[in-house]
Amino acid sequence: MDTALLSASDLARRIRRGEVSAVDALEACLDRYERHNPAVNAVVVERREEARARAAAADEATKRGENWGPLHGVPVTIKDAFDWVGTPSTWGSPALANNFPEVDAVAVQRLLGAGAVIWGKTNVPLMLADWQSFNDVYGMTRNPWDLDRTPGGSSGGSAAALATGMSALEIGSDIGASIRNPAHYCGVFGLKPTWDLVPITGHLPPGDVGSIDIGVAGPLARSADDLDLALGVLAGPAGLDAAGYRADLAEPSQMRLSDFRVGLVLESPCVAQDQQLTDQLQNVADALAAAGVDVVEGARPDMDLRRAHEVYMLLLRAAMGAHATDEEMEAHREIAANSEPDDMSYDTLNSRGVTLSHRDWWQLDQERQKLRLAWANWFEAFDLLLCPTAASAAFPHIVDGTRGSRQIEINGMPELYTDQLFWAGWSCSVYLPAVSAPAGLTRDGLPVGLQIVAPHLQDRRAIRFAQLMERELGGYVPPPGYE
Repeated sequence: MDTALLSASDLARRIRRGEVSAVDALEACLDRYERHNPAVNAVVVERREEARARAAAADEATKRGENWGPLHGVPVTIKDAFDWVGTPSTWGSPALANNFPEVDAVAVQRLLGAGAVIWGKTNVPLMLADWQSFNDVYGMTRNPWDLDRTPGGSSGGSAAALATGMSALEIGSDIGASIRNPAHYCGVFGLKPTWDLVPITGHLPPGDVGSIDIGVAGPLARSADDLDLALGVLAGPAGLDAAGYRADLAEPSQMRLSDFRVGLVLESPCVAQDQQLTDQLQNVADALAAAGVDVVEGARPDMDLRRAHEVYMLLLRAAMGAHATDEEMEAHREIAANSEPDDMSYDTLNSRGVTLSHRDWWQLDQERQKLRLAWANWFEAFDLLLCPTAASAAFPHIVDGTRGSRQIEINGMPELYTDQLFWAGWSCSVYLPAVSAPAGLTRDGLPVGLQIVAPHLQDRRAIRFAQLMERELGGYVPPPGYE
């Protein structure tokens, strides 16, 4: 296999053994960048000379018998919004085009501390707020499986870079499937960790220092093993909490697919879903059952799915609306005040969430806590829940209109693409870890991901299932033309 398509874990082993040099590994990725990035536009900032010097230093360290850590010499890229000294964190906004941080993000510090060779940053949508990745700073990122389609967002550049072999590992973020959705659209792996397990410090707009509700940082990769490797590097408290806490994630007890009892929910009344996607995920579920997994179709936590989605949408918009200007707040207040009580459209929920009082937010948080207990009770009988990552495979680029008005075709009918947030939010607002794992192709040849939801802080259980699934059914495959 092309060195640039090796998993980060395999590459790290080969570098450690002297079978591949860090310089050669980096050059393999840079060669892919030169050949494929003009069409895909995944990597938008590069520091190749600094990376070459670090890779050469890693090789010299290897010759001396030194090992910098589990990612020693491995070429890595990172999402635009992570602070990396010497590069701008633009968030896809022209207003932040000259936002050069003075301190590396905690996640970046930990990658470097583990020996990674970071060489570039990858593209995002404006303020990380879309399932497409285009902006007025760097332009549009395209899906390598079909350049006319989105790679997802907001970690769209991350997933496209991995799928094309420009990077061995990526670090992204997720508040509305921004890790899982691009992984699903591009045929790679993505982990949304338990909330606050991986520090978000250094992945915030200028001047912010605290965590944001629901939002997390986590890895994207070409293998499930890499998710576990990266989680071990990234997880654990930072800042004031580091004085008294540490992450001690339990190893999963399940060793074989037959050790798992899982619930399977492939459709929801909250969102129209592409039949090709549903059929492929059912095929995968059947194959897992044949491999020994105890699959209970329709088993899920006891809750009103529509209300759970409304709670997520309101809490999501409250979190993402925290930086609204005074003028934007006034416009949202007017929309919220003039809407009908039963209006649960995207734009109305957006305005209601942005303008929540603390009392209203607290009441919604109480609903969230009850939902968290419902999930915890359900997980007493089940190890995992399997469901779609999104309601369709990658859709064609749409640049006109607003998020709330854009439509995509589902089974020949136009549907609002914001409806797909259901599968993002079901586990997201309640802080649960979830992996999106490659699950084959639709009949039209587009990749799909199976979402694997685990109990609170059982991130490695979801990863273990993805590892076993990958070994049994296969995982990442290069897009045609990128082999």
